[in-house]
Amino acid sequence: MDSANFLLSVFFFFFTSFPSPSTSSPPFFPPEALPTKSGYLPVNPTTGSAIYFAFYEAQTPISPISKTPLLIWLQGGPGCSSMVGNFFELGPWRVNFNKQKTEPISLIPNPGSWNRIFGLLFLDNPIGTGFSIATTKDEIPKNQYSVSRHLFTAISSFIELNSAFKNRPIYITGESYAGKYVPSIGYYILKKNPRLPYDKRVNLVGVAIGDGLTDPITQVATHGLNAFYSGLINEKQKEEMEVAQVETVELIKLGKWSEATNARFKVLDLLKNMTGLATLYDYTRKSPYNTDLVDEFLSFKKVKRVLGVNESMVFEGCSDVVGEVLNDDVMKSVRYKVDFLVKNSKVLLYQGQYDLRDGVVSTEAWLKKLKWEEIENYLGVERKIWRVGDELAGYVQKWKSLTNVVVLGAGHLLPTDQTLNSQAMIEDWVLEKGVFSDGDDDDAQVKKASSFNDFGLW
Repeated sequence: MDSANFLLSVFFFFFTSFPSPSTSSPPFFPPEALPTKSGYLPVNPTTGSAIYFAFYEAQTPISPISKTPLLIWLQGGPGCSSMVGNFFELGPWRVNFNKQKTEPISLIPNPGSWNRIFGLLFLDNPIGTGFSIATTKDEIPKNQYSVSRHLFTAISSFIELNSAFKNRPIYITGESYAGKYVPSIGYYILKKNPRLPYDKRVNLVGVAIGDGLTDPITQVATHGLNAFYSGLINEKQKEEMEVAQVETVELIKLGKWSEATNARFKVLDLLKNMTGLATLYDYTRKSPYNTDLVDEFLSFKKVKRVLGVNESMVFEGCSDVVGEVLNDDVMKSVRYKVDFLVKNSKVLLYQGQYDLRDGVVSTEAWLKKLKWEEIENYLGVERKIWRVGDELAGYVQKWKSLTNVVVLGAGHLLPTDQTLNSQAMIEDWVLEKGVFSDGDDDDAQVKKASSFNDFGLW
């Protein structure tokens, strides 16, 4: 977003906050697909910078609304809009991404929406992303502390919109680069809550990270190994990958953050060139995820109007400006925040089987480095078979507050690939049902911790 658009956004902000939905919805946006509430949550009332939100109340809640869990979704990037998650992954209505080229774009019901029994709040984070407003480029957060400060302000403001929101259990979720946003805002909330009056606290119960970039120094060193054991490269290529990975790790250790970010992109480019894959987000796909359909859908003036956004705003699924501002943040680790969260809340990690960027191997590598008194017990417990209905859905490894899930048949955008299974996963984790329950956390389940092979440089 250039400076002209920043100023334009500020001008229109004051006229678009909390608008009434249009009574003449376009035919491809059914009235029943409208958010329960949408608009802006100011993070700097002086300048007008604000986070855009779209909230969908639970479709069929199983408890009183005042006690119904509230899921908050953050997209990754950095700089990608949560409207991608909303209209392409886990919202109640999605773009018809399997349409023929000649068919018009439209919304279709999502049978695996995450708001079936929970409230679901999408936040365009950080400011400058999606429909969110950054009055100047300088206001866009440059680090996770600033991101969290804005998010806390926005979440607190949202809770204040309705007294029924106050005591609802809150779970913060997200994927990819939100592997940094989610633990950062979770950490911020739990550290800030004790210093606040009770009625100003955020009732955070747990966090969920999907295919996340959380501990880059560890994760960047796994790409060659992952591709090799997936049968995508040979030994010589793996060694070439490892050289590039070591160079990235060394730059991280030296604190040369921008150079380290660029070096990681070179590692990923090298892997893509070696494999010829359509996308590293899912090595089984013949073409990339068509998230451009969301950009197309949100370019319609009438769609923007009913979502509470001024028609003149230009929607970008991923903002290059925000990505540039956060460039130095990309390779910084937030693993220590997960160390804290796993001791003070519930933590869910989940990955798609086919993700080569931030998938299973990548997560396993940093997870076993957690500084948690229960980590050896977690590492020693058996991974359980997880079924949805009669079908195999994946595997769950759980010990006390930590749950780690491998979802079969899915890539990086896991709720898109495994719609119903992703819904079952988040619901059963929140409600602690089936293999997501605590029923099997006993000493009999713990195997003697063995030495875990690092398989080279992890």
